Amino acid sequence: MAVLPFRPTRFFENKNRAFWNLQFAGWGGAFLLRGVSGFAGGQELSFFAVILIEAITGLSISLILSTIYRQLLGQKPVVTWVSTAAVLTIAVVVFAFVQTWVIDLTRPENSGFATLFIGYSIYPLTLLGAWSALYYAINFFLQVEQQADQLERLEAQATAAQLAMLRYQLNPHFLFNTLNSISTLVLLKQTDPANAMLTRLSSFLRHTLITNPGGKVTVEQEVATIKLYLDIERMRFEDRLRTEFVIEDEAATACLPAMLLQPLVENAIKYAVGPQEEGAKITLRANRAADRLRLIISDTGPGLQGKQTDGPSTRELSGTGGTVSTGVGLPNIRDRLSQAYGDEHLFEIHSPPEGGFSILIEIPYEVEEQVSSSAQPALRPVAGAAPVSAPARTSVGLSAAGKPSPASPVQPPVQPTAIPRATGR
Repeated sequence: MAVLPFRPTRFFENKNRAFWNLQFAGWGGAFLLRGVSGFAGGQELSFFAVILIEAITGLSISLILSTIYRQLLGQKPVVTWVSTAAVLTIAVVVFAFVQTWVIDLTRPENSGFATLFIGYSIYPLTLLGAWSALYYAINFFLQVEQQADQLERLEAQATAAQLAMLRYQLNPHFLFNTLNSISTLVLLKQTDPANAMLTRLSSFLRHTLITNPGGKVTVEQEVATIKLYLDIERMRFEDRLRTEFVIEDEAATACLPAMLLQPLVENAIKYAVGPQEEGAKITLRANRAADRLRLIISDTGPGLQGKQTDGPSTRELSGTGGTVSTGVGLPNIRDRLSQAYGDEHLFEIHSPPEGGFSILIEIPYEVEEQVSSSAQPALRPVAGAAPVSAPARTSVGLSAAGKPSPASPVQPPVQPTAIPRATGR
């Protein structure tokens, strides 16, 4: 999980260097200001020696104050302010004493020491008071900035954890069905299809492991993941499962949350392909509409059969054909979209009376350079994975790109074997 580092304002990235820069700039500026005033007033050279000693004295005292103030920053407010007032008073007295002593040595004709001390106390009080206020103000600013960064970091971690939880929630359901199918093939002593199905399952699970749960992938990568999943399901449904992918070139490079569409395809297989003897066709369309990415997943199944589509009563919740659902898929997608995009997304369900079911998703159009998550590695063919003969109505690869599926098999085909539907769910 990516963790946001604390990056303070550029000037304060190196606090030690920033402190010395401010020290030399502040006390150097005070000396320069006094020097210019003395030069304009026709002061003697001894005056410049006095203000140089003043600047050095102020710099030295401020270094001692910084050490003391650093210890007071972590104390209770009452202790901090009372102690600061006491320390500042002592520092002003020392500064004024040194300043008066130097002036008394260089100008013995001046009035008495006590009179000079009282008169020259205003200058160090102003300088050291302003320095103390600036020291606390800068440290308060850095603390507020660090706390804001920590809050942002915690929010990002909480969001990433929520996204990971929502995505991992989907895997057991799919894994249970697939292992049931493999178990049936083993019982029927159909070892070649069982081995092919295990190979495809390992390829799919390997991809889910290397994909960052809270990250984003391109539409092309997500389609490749779906095809891995469909290779497994075709072992169960053969040509009852028909698919079509219509992906525009611009949409293929757009980014979306990883594993967002696979549960929708799984939902379509469960409620459209499974209940019907003739199966169903699942279509995935993706295109760019201005600054939005539009995704539509539709099937030719029985739809909601008159059930309401508003609120949480989705097909996954209500079920069709007497199927009892866990109610995980579609609500999970809603939650993931809300976590990732807030109000900047659209999720609509359509099921006309004549049948069929479609889901429309619209999210902001982003390319890989615009997302903070690193790009996921492309899917590669898995050694030993056998191909499944696609029906004539199935579109191979991306219709716009004209490329073969990344999960293209390399070994001689294994004849898919239909599995009794009762064992597949």
